[in-house]
Amino acid sequence: MGKGRLEAFSDGVIAILITIMILELKVPHGTDLEAIRPVLGPFLTYVLSFVYLGIYWNNHHHMLQATTRVTGGALWANLHLLFWLSLVPVTTGWMGENHDASVPTATYGVVLLFAAIAYTILQTVLVRERAGSNQVLSQAVGGDLKGKASLALYAVSIPVAFVNTWISIAIYVIVALIWLVPDRRIEHTLTRQSGTHDE
Repeated sequence: MGKGRLEAFSDGVIAILITIMILELKVPHGTDLEAIRPVLGPFLTYVLSFVYLGIYWNNHHHMLQATTRVTGGALWANLHLLFWLSLVPVTTGWMGENHDASVPTATYGVVLLFAAIAYTILQTVLVRERAGSNQVLSQAVGGDLKGKASLALYAVSIPVAFVNTWISIAIYVIVALIWLVPDRRIEHTLTRQSGTHDE
């Protein structure tokens, strides 16, 4: 089946999640700099979560760009990913209000870990569909070192949150920075394939 509905639905869900997060932010009460202090934690957590959702949206788009068709299994794998991403606004608000508390910080990590696992499952399902340019995705992903490193860092960050929440939060920021650098693997592979076909 075509991939259009899956991509459109996913785009809509991610847009709604970002909207929910921004609506949860509180307006500062006051007009001086001191009024910003109570909302600074939630705002910075919102920025981190916004970056994460943006990374997922971007990578999801590139992954589907290298895919010509999807199966029922891919649809369910995509829903599984969206389920974990849908929990991001809740954990964002909880950690933002309690950034020095272990359980909210660890829970944020759990959601990020399972979202990453769900993305890996979706990627694996699409790679195994050997139809059309899905082979391009397989070549582009390769060993997926960034994906494996992210899973390991999330797994470490969860117990670390019970030792020092700031170290755990720093790990979340590091993983976001790793993925914030544009991943050109799929684009380069598509370009090479296109050049080969042109010849």
